[in-house]
Amino acid sequence: MGKRSSLFGVGVTQTVGRLRTGESRRLLLSVCGVALAVALMISVTGVAVNLAGGSTIQGDDVDYWIVPDGGSVSSVAVSVEGPQLGAVHETTARLQADERVTFATPVELQILQIDTDTTPEYVFAAGVIPPESGERLLGLPTNQLTPGDPHYADGEYTGPWTGEAIVSGAAAEIVGLERGDPIRPARAGQNQTFTTTAIADGDLSGGVGPVPLIVVHASELQTLTNTARQDSADQILVSTNDPTVESTLAAAYPETQVLTRAGLGGEDLSTSSLPVAVAVAALIATVAIGTLFVATLVGLETIAAREMIAVQGALGISTSSQMVIVFAQTLTIAGLGGFVGTLGGVAGLQVLNVGATIFGSVSQIAAFHPALLAYGPSVALAIGVLATPYPAWIAARTDQLEVLS
Repeated sequence: MGKRSSLFGVGVTQTVGRLRTGESRRLLLSVCGVALAVALMISVTGVAVNLAGGSTIQGDDVDYWIVPDGGSVSSVAVSVEGPQLGAVHETTARLQADERVTFATPVELQILQIDTDTTPEYVFAAGVIPPESGERLLGLPTNQLTPGDPHYADGEYTGPWTGEAIVSGAAAEIVGLERGDPIRPARAGQNQTFTTTAIADGDLSGGVGPVPLIVVHASELQTLTNTARQDSADQILVSTNDPTVESTLAAAYPETQVLTRAGLGGEDLSTSSLPVAVAVAALIATVAIGTLFVATLVGLETIAAREMIAVQGALGISTSSQMVIVFAQTLTIAGLGGFVGTLGGVAGLQVLNVGATIFGSVSQIAAFHPALLAYGPSVALAIGVLATPYPAWIAARTDQLEVLS
């Protein structure tokens, strides 16, 4: 055991010395290759940790959706003919009165048949209470809709009919609308048509392209779809910068659940296998790429050092001893790469979060866990072990007489 430890130390010393002097670019490339692979793995695993933790977004304009039990990501986007919430105007007003809430609105989603000069067309209609700030709702701006819900009139549904509608580009194309054009729903009674107030590009997608969507006042859509008596809607959207409001939202209705904006892209991820799948995929890719990279470059380095290997053999160093030295060299390269890559990966987590804050108004998409500090080097050492057989095989096959002659 003492002899092998000494040989291992020789291999480590040789490798560090050659790296410090820059004698071999292949060794430096090996370290950089492992570092890059480990850094990417740490960053991706940090995203998986954040998904598994289900951490609440704590930036500005955090969205919460109150949906009936059984609601999901897809139901938030295109929920029609499903369970609904009742007395939504009253509940929304109560939530809006909470000083922690920036704004709240019910979201009633229906499929409307629109009469055209040729054939009827169908679009999604979203009934909302436009906030005074003109926030985008379901991907469309509401700054050209009258704030509030005038037609609701404290539950009498006798207020003025605004007829205002924000139309997505997809809906305008299907129905053939331009700004100022009338929109005639098939269910509309007298003086219950809409006017195309604005046409805007929306970002709501149904998986096969943009959704043809119009956004109108909630009470007007309820009147058209005969849901005014129950004052029902599919969800209630709440915007806030205070995550403590979530418990209040959860108590607003029985048998409901609260989804965050993160939930719109990852609802129930913390209880599903997706975080594990992401982490495992990152691990497999890192080990595969790192092993091939290190084995190839260290193998080439071993070929270049065949003369030294032959001299060691001539001096009486056995093949097994030389393989221990090669193992030490490979493990040293992988370990150094793992150390550098772990530091780079932790820095990458911060970069991801900063980028998410700047470009997505989301404060955190990747989370740091202390175990990552050990995870990166451990995976790197595993890469070193897996990469050893190839250069060790090259060293073992070195013919002393052929090389030294």
